[in-house]
Amino acid sequence: MDTHPDFAIPNPKSQIPNATWDAVACGHICLDVIPGLAHLPAETFARVFQPGRLIDAGPVSFSTGGSVSNTGLVMNKLGVRTALMGKIGDDLFGAAIRQIVARYGDDLANGMIVDPAVASSYTVVINPPGVDRIFLHCPGANDTFTAGDVRYDLLAQARLFHFGYPPLMKQFYIDDGAHLTEMFLRAKATGVTTSLDMALPDPTSPAGCANWPVIVRNTLPYVDIFLPSIEEILYMTRREMYDDLCRQAGGAHILPLVTPALLLDLSADLMSLGAKVIGIKLGERGLFLRTAGPTALKDMGRAQPADLSAWANRVLWSPCFEVDVVGTTGAGDSTIAGFLCALLRGLPAEDALNMAVAVGACNVEAADALSGVRTWDDTVRRLQAGWRKRALTVQGPAWEFEAGRQVWQCA
Repeated sequence: MDTHPDFAIPNPKSQIPNATWDAVACGHICLDVIPGLAHLPAETFARVFQPGRLIDAGPVSFSTGGSVSNTGLVMNKLGVRTALMGKIGDDLFGAAIRQIVARYGDDLANGMIVDPAVASSYTVVINPPGVDRIFLHCPGANDTFTAGDVRYDLLAQARLFHFGYPPLMKQFYIDDGAHLTEMFLRAKATGVTTSLDMALPDPTSPAGCANWPVIVRNTLPYVDIFLPSIEEILYMTRREMYDDLCRQAGGAHILPLVTPALLLDLSADLMSLGAKVIGIKLGERGLFLRTAGPTALKDMGRAQPADLSAWANRVLWSPCFEVDVVGTTGAGDSTIAGFLCALLRGLPAEDALNMAVAVGACNVEAADALSGVRTWDDTVRRLQAGWRKRALTVQGPAWEFEAGRQVWQCA
């Protein structure tokens, strides 16, 4: 991958009221409590976690979780000046969140709304190696966050506004997502480029029973970049298909059942609703990207691609890079951060896709969401050193593999 010059980064000591930010990461934030479980073999996980058992654990690690932290702090680590907006309580967990965030920049915690009337959100992450994660989650202050809490004056200064996890924030899925739609409409009016990430709700929860087809349909006209996982978007827009794939998978991942034809059809539907850049996260199968035409991309706002013709009407699929997986906490958020930073730096679509899966791959080399991520320059050097990708075959007459960037593209 060719290197690209950095764009100007404002003074890192500036305070939020007077700062100019390249991006704003907003939405869900919590404290992740991660017991040390690296010593547990994956094949014994189900047998060990039984009622009445005292399970030996290693030292606990604490990190901030949620989209605001996992995407926003990674973007800062990659050199993009990113303001953080979230809501926390005036309690020990809230103090821990502010303390952890402040390690990455003295003023990064200043965007947190501190509400003494609510408890801070937290998640206990059960994350043994080789086994998908289990989360014990308290939504806390996130359930009281509304469209009115957003600092639109900061959005007017920024190039990019990224919002994450509305299914984990009550005010953004009740009433057919009225607050979500209002927030993106108001954000778009500032001229900022808008970006949205989802989360997979518990089907039995109020969020799982929300009217997601309507929420997605009402909100996407004001979303420039839409970045859900395949599970999330199938659950929200094609529930019967999602349930059928889950039955076929028999309790395993549905990823092997996801076909190129399904991705093309699904992304076309999402683009018809108004989104201009569709990125669908596919876990160990990589990242799928589809973009609109040049006229639509030109209306994306201040973070529109530097070369519209190189980004327009693209259909790409990048495999993951080869790594030894330690944990998957925040992997999708880091992938998003890599993609958004590449867009802000003016990279071509193929290189943005590669940077996305590269940052995601670095993330899974550590148990938490941040410590595995490298700086932008270190990540580029790793790519230039010949980092190999996992094998991925995309079948279809219009698909071909570009060996140089190791990316599949569809004509």
